[in-house]
Amino acid sequence: MKKFILDKCMNIIKNNKNYDNTKLAEIKYGLEGLYLMITKLIIITIIAIILKITKEYLLFMLIYTIMRAPSFGIHAKKSWICLISSTISFIGIPLIAIHTKLNIITKIIIGLISIIGILLFSPADTHKRPIINKKRRMIYKTLSTIIAITYITLSIIIKDNFISNAFFYATILQNIIISPITYKIFKMPYNNYKTYIKTHGLNK
Repeated sequence: MKKFILDKCMNIIKNNKNYDNTKLAEIKYGLEGLYLMITKLIIITIIAIILKITKEYLLFMLIYTIMRAPSFGIHAKKSWICLISSTISFIGIPLIAIHTKLNIITKIIIGLISIIGILLFSPADTHKRPIINKKRRMIYKTLSTIIAITYITLSIIIKDNFISNAFFYATILQNIIISPITYKIFKMPYNNYKTYIKTHGLNK
């Protein structure tokens, strides 16, 4: 199915635009990523519907996406690993958020640790997308830290148990995603911008 859809899309593009092979390869790579993202979301959404947690799933995904946007983090090497990890994140964590009740002291202690983690390790880039610009990295770090502080504060003051937990667990999840330990466990390079700058003789 994936090959059929991608081939159809590429044929339409080739017939309407005169791109060279390099540009066509870039377009195909982007379309493949888009296809995998859409199919992954469809599968996870179906699971959420079956479990009757559609609202919680969508809310947590929105909260987490805002958290991850400036902080980035590790990406799975294979699509099936991405599907499993995404299912655990967007189905498993909302289920935990629904059925757990944490006291304020726990949220404050773990929340402070999480904020420090975001401050220290974000943004966490990847080998394919190193963040080489120093100013941009600082902007991402600042935004990530502000969001983390906001999320932990909201998790403490909001009375609704699920929403409170959603902000709290989203911050913890992002800490895991950007942690050097996670990169090491999955045998993926960390601080990729340093390697890129060193390799290309840049000073940014």
